[in-house]
This record gives sequence, C-alpha cells and structure tokens, in this order.
Amino acid sequence: MQDIFVSTLPERLSHWVDAFPESKIVADLSNIPKKLDSATADNGELVFWLHVNEENPSRLSATVTNIINQFKFAKIVVLANTPNQADCFAALSAGAVGYAHAYSPAAMLNEIKTVIGHGGLWLGQELLQRLIETSTKLAGNQPDYVDGLLAQLTSRERDVAVEVAKGLSNKEVARVLNITERTVKAHLAATFERLGAKDRLQLALMLNKR
Repeated sequence: MQDIFVSTLPERLSHWVDAFPESKIVADLSNIPKKLDSATADNGELVFWLHVNEENPSRLSATVTNIINQFKFAKIVVLANTPNQADCFAALSAGAVGYAHAYSPAAMLNEIKTVIGHGGLWLGQELLQRLIETSTKLAGNQPDYVDGLLAQLTSRERDVAVEVAKGLSNKEVARVLNITERTVKAHLAATFERLGAKDRLQLALMLNKR
C-alpha cells in the first residue's frame, strides 16, 4: 500500500516516518501527485492519512468526500490532534475507514493499517467502548451461537476475545490476563482469522449474548 499524509505540517512527524518510511506528505488535495499509480488506487492499495485539527464536522466530511471522488477505492484514516465523537462520526459517515489521534505511536499506525487492509474499521478506544455498550443493550445473539464461536478458539484466545468484546484495549486486556500486549495481539489476530471478524467492533457484536 502507498501512504500519503495530507497535512499542513512542513514535514512528517517522526512516528509517521517510523511507521511508513516510504510515505509522502502533501499540504492539500491540490498537491496530491496526479501521476499516482492508477492500479494502486483502483485496487484499494492507496491510504490517505488525513491530519486535522479542530475541524468543523461538515468541512471534514467534505474533505473526505473530495478524496474519495478523486481516488474512488482509496482508504482514508483521519488523524486528529483533538479527537472527538462528532468529527469521528462525520468522517466515518463520509467514507473514512479509520479515526485516531494524530500522535498515535508507529506501532498503532501499523495496526490501523492492518485492520483497514482486511476491510475493518478503526475507531478511537472511547468511541469503540460506547458503541459496544450501546449495541449490547439493543441486540444480542443466542447463547448457543456465541458458545459455538468461542468453542472454535483455544482457551487463551477465548480469554482475550471475551475481554476485547467488552471494549478493553490491548493494554487493558494484557493487564487483566497478566500477559504481554504482544501476546494479546497474537491471540486477537488468530481469533479474527478463525471467526472471520474484521475488527474489534464486529468481534464484540458476534460475541454479544442476549
């Protein structure tokens, strides 16, 4: 995938470089190279990391829409200096597939790219927890269905999956289960593949019992 940061900063932040050394930065959409490889764009191999700072939700939506109009199959992740729920919903409603803090560490940026590369959505931890809490109150699956899913996992994968389905972050899961974050990530990746879940929200919905 080719990564392009859209930001008014004079250069990429250090953790952006650490995550994607070959990435490019442009000040606005008019500076996006017109000669971007069409095959890359058409195959969804192009990721725009849109850096925003206290944007008006309608303006943010317009910017996301503008990028999609120019590069139909590109993936867009909004990086906000001051993340908030209104902007997150505006960005996702307009077609973005991720929303995170602009100063997220390189490891998280790579994790975001992995998730969206598999067709999932990436949301901030606080918003993710709110969505999970709301969804579990509104709907749920038959206990037998959930138990059948959990039966496909190893004992440790089940432990991790159940905690993640509550909306906990990898760090919180690691602390609860007394394991490393790296182990949590490994078990979670195996769980996603085994159950066919694209992201943490989908996993939470799958494991939510009535």
